[in-house]
This record gives sequence, C-alpha cells and structure tokens, in this order.
Amino acid sequence: MRKTFFTDPDEPGAYRGLEDALAFHKRRGRFCYVQTPGFFEQFNDVFGIENQLLYMALYPDELIELYRRQAEWTVRFAGRCIDLGLDMIHISDDWGSQHDLLFSPALWREIIFPHIKRVVDFVHGRGCFCSLHSDGCVAKVTDGIAELGLDLVHPWQESAGMSYDLYLEKYSDSFALLGGVCIQTALGLLDRQALEAEIRRVFGLLRGKRWICCTTHFVQKHCSTEDLAFAYDLIYALARE
Repeated sequence: MRKTFFTDPDEPGAYRGLEDALAFHKRRGRFCYVQTPGFFEQFNDVFGIENQLLYMALYPDELIELYRRQAEWTVRFAGRCIDLGLDMIHISDDWGSQHDLLFSPALWREIIFPHIKRVVDFVHGRGCFCSLHSDGCVAKVTDGIAELGLDLVHPWQESAGMSYDLYLEKYSDSFALLGGVCIQTALGLLDRQALEAEIRRVFGLLRGKRWICCTTHFVQKHCSTEDLAFAYDLIYALARE
C-alpha cells in the first residue's frame, strides 16, 4: 500500500481534541485560533532546510506542485476548523533569517505567494480571520505580505531588522501586528528595570495602533516564571492606562 505524507483532513476523529479545547475556551468568551503549517517551514522537517533551499533553485516546478498539494490540504483543514467555530486560521511559515530573507523575493513570489494567497482567500471567503507567523527579517517581501490580505502578522521581529517605523509608515492600514516583547533581546535577558523600560518603549510606539501585545515567539528557558509574571503584570497595567 502506497504511503502518503499528507494525513486525511476530513477524518472527524482527528478533531476531537480541538473540539474539546474550543468548547473550553468558547465558554469563557475567548477569541480562538488554530495554527496550521505553511509551505517552506512545513517541508524543512522533510528535506532539511539546506536541501529545500537548494531544491527551490534547482527544482522550482516540483516544489510548486508540492506546495499546491499542501495548499489543498490546508484549505480542507481550515474549512473543518472553521466549521467547528474557530475565529482565525494562523499560518506558520518562517521565511527569514536574522539578517535577510532566506531566498530571493522573486522565488518567494513564484513559489510561495500563490499558494498562501489561495489559503488566505479561502479563509476570508468563509468569514474568518487569517494570520501569519514568519519570524526573522522578511522586509524584502512586506509589500507582498500586505498584498496577501492577511489580518495579522506575527512577530514583526524588530531584533532582526524589522523596524516598527517601517510598519507604521507603510503597513499599519494593511494588517495588525502580534508581538512586541522580544524573547531574543529582552524577556529573561534584561534586568527588571531595563525590561520595564523596553516594554514601555514598545507601548510608546504601538499604543493605539493595530497591535496585540505578545511575545515574539515561545517563551524560552532563559526566562523565569517571575520575569514572565512581571512582564505581563506591567503589560496589563499599561494596556489599561
């Protein structure tokens, strides 16, 4: 029997855990979203990131077909999630290093853009929000990110050269930001006084804009529970000023 990489997105039993979690949070009146894999990030585990970068240059047609199939799976998965009552579909697809895009903007436009656009349009067609996680420096494709029609982008990583000035000058009318508390330069790394100053600085820049305050990625082991509690107590206080 031939094996397939893709699971069956229409298998009802696969959603039981999600249904339980959604019921728990919806009873509490919470906005709920689910993360789904994008394209480049998804196949890094299959090929290895160096190999996939090589394949993008050598075999673009084959990757276009692979990503098309991933988009087909994602549309079906997103549809099932929206049927359950999710408010937003969050696509995770890292495209940036700490200094630049991992591939050329032309390759991104040819190989990735059409497939993620298909997913975003489908989600919006179902009356649901659609967001993107792509950390690192993606400044060379921010015009394309705006063109995708996404509602929310995470994290807009300032520590990777993604200036908030760029967002405020060009993209604040296109999509909202989720982020602002950097796990690479601030949280768990600065002392309390410096951490407070950093959080207040970001609030000074983004308060009143289309912004949801959050960490730029998963909280890392170098951050203590006490530092995390301090940061969020401050965030709650500043958000209510």
